[in-house]
Amino acid sequence: MRVHIIGAGLAGLAAAVRLANTDVGIRLYEAAPRAGGRCRSYHDSQLGCVIDNGNHLLMSGNHAVLAYLDAIGARDRLAGPSSAAYPFLDVQTGARWTLQPSRGRIPWWLLDAQRRVPGTTPRSYLSALKLLQARHGETVADLIPPGSPLYRNFWEPLTVAALNTAPENAAAILMRPVLWETFLKGADACRPLIARESLADTLVDPAVTYLTSHGAEVRFGARIRGLSFTNDRVTKLESDNGPILIGSEDTVIIAAPAWVSETLVPNLTVPPPGEAIVNVHYRLPRPFAAQSDVAVTGVIGGLAQWVFVRGDLASVTISAAGAVTDMPAETIATRCWSDVARVLGEPDMAEPPARVILSSG
Repeated sequence: MRVHIIGAGLAGLAAAVRLANTDVGIRLYEAAPRAGGRCRSYHDSQLGCVIDNGNHLLMSGNHAVLAYLDAIGARDRLAGPSSAAYPFLDVQTGARWTLQPSRGRIPWWLLDAQRRVPGTTPRSYLSALKLLQARHGETVADLIPPGSPLYRNFWEPLTVAALNTAPENAAAILMRPVLWETFLKGADACRPLIARESLADTLVDPAVTYLTSHGAEVRFGARIRGLSFTNDRVTKLESDNGPILIGSEDTVIIAAPAWVSETLVPNLTVPPPGEAIVNVHYRLPRPFAAQSDVAVTGVIGGLAQWVFVRGDLASVTISAAGAVTDMPAETIATRCWSDVARVLGEPDMAEPPARVILSSG
């Protein structure tokens, strides 16, 4: 028996890792020359260092990703603050604060004004109960009307970061698992984590090594262009290198993006494309954070939304970036740098070399 997995992005790698200790044969087909899909890293000649195509922020309550990293022996390749602290900067007013949940499920931190969003009271956070009871068709903005300090400084940035959609369009029901698995479980479940060195070093390369050591076959440059069916069962994969027959006991897993999957399976209904994400990387003139750690800061009122500082590399993420994608890359870099310089406490620092990357949703 063999499992054929189409796509060696994170979905395909995770599926293969789950099967690696079973008695089935595993074969992954990846059209690109390397694994990782949109979760990739490369050496940028302009910046002179390795950068990621985008910033991926994890929370310590994401047990699925942590289990994956444990399986491939790479959990120690994550970095982040030692506590669940989320510094924020409002670039319009200059105000700074740190959102800092307490340990355990009882939110004692709400009683401490220094640990919650300025201008809010413990009662303000009862709005979370509305999201936990959300119904299909309701948006985040339907349940938490805009205008309050908590909306602007917490619900909006959290929704955009988690769902890549503005609150007025984001399905409220999708925020329920985000809250249950992170903030409602206390600090131990919502510590921010990102790749210590790069996405490839943390999430991709160790997985490929693990799979090949367990006998899995990973075929790069192997584009699957279609599936042949007999009585609703896949019998053949159509590839650039010729047909691949599927045995009667074999299984096929499609771990490709939606727009690829719909070309493989006739009449397959897929979700519409998500919004674009823009990332900007800056090579700083000197280190602003230890290489072994990562500083994560939320930005309110600017173009940047999150700033990640690792050594002498600062990276910006702009989710739901439809309004930004038509800007010239130089304009995006310059406008974001204004926010980054304020986060660094160096508002007059000259803009360093930058790389702007647009990713589809």
